[in-house]
Amino acid sequence: MANNELTVAVLGPGGVGGLLAALLSRAGHRVICLAGEETVDTLRTNGIQVHSAHFGDFTAPVEADTELREPVAACLITVKATTLDAALTRVPAKTLGDGLLVPFLNGVEHPTHLRARYTPAQVAPAIIRVESTRTAPGVIEHGSPFAEIDLTGDTVPRDRLDTLAAALRAAGPKTQVLPDETAALWAKMTFLAPLALLTTRYALPLGDVRTRHREELTALLEETAAVSRSYGGPSDSAGALARYDTFPPQTKSSMQRDAEAGRPLELDAIGGALLRAAERQGITVPVTASLVRQLETQTTN
Repeated sequence: MANNELTVAVLGPGGVGGLLAALLSRAGHRVICLAGEETVDTLRTNGIQVHSAHFGDFTAPVEADTELREPVAACLITVKATTLDAALTRVPAKTLGDGLLVPFLNGVEHPTHLRARYTPAQVAPAIIRVESTRTAPGVIEHGSPFAEIDLTGDTVPRDRLDTLAAALRAAGPKTQVLPDETAALWAKMTFLAPLALLTTRYALPLGDVRTRHREELTALLEETAAVSRSYGGPSDSAGALARYDTFPPQTKSSMQRDAEAGRPLELDAIGGALLRAAERQGITVPVTASLVRQLETQTTN
């Protein structure tokens, strides 16, 4: 294996993980996907098939196993927050060695959780902007005309972040390293939380939310921006609203898609985390609190 080629594990080869695994494999890296037995058997036999107008249609070979059995340069965590703890049993800390742990997770609390379980200097949070769906084990539909990654990690040596970012960038996704982990995570939260909570609450795509529930959307953006500001994150609620207005009207959040499919919602990782962050700072967020309560009621009925 050439010096610039990495061994990368992907925990949860779904829409995001499967796409990244296939792109890294196509670029010449060794990729080990970690999943359940049925998915493992499929990936070992068929590899990962990607259908993408942006990256092309291709099939990439990958290795697959139910558990990490050797050290890797990096392990990309691409499972949902609702399954994180169970999934992490596939990545024993001793086996991971000094490899980076790169969570592509929603919310702002997971880095602390991971640093309590693994070595803090290994945890490098990442944010991805992409629409990618697993339609069957090993089959990925990449629907957006882009895939953009922000890689960060206040506790991680910069050269390690740069090495992984270079590999991801060469594989296809536009990738940058950001110096401020807190700001990076809150930048995603300020954009994601209003979209996820409102599209799921009303079972409507973004186009309908921003017209029929614009006042509530604006108020939610302002609350989220206030909390973000208190942690040193971005606080441009007007800019976020303008960005929402540029998105296709049929846009749906991943939480909304989970609700439609009857899957568990990342409500605690997104809405719950936002409420806890606001409470710690003494910030009142009535619109957020009301939406979270309504969604909790919806999911229990």
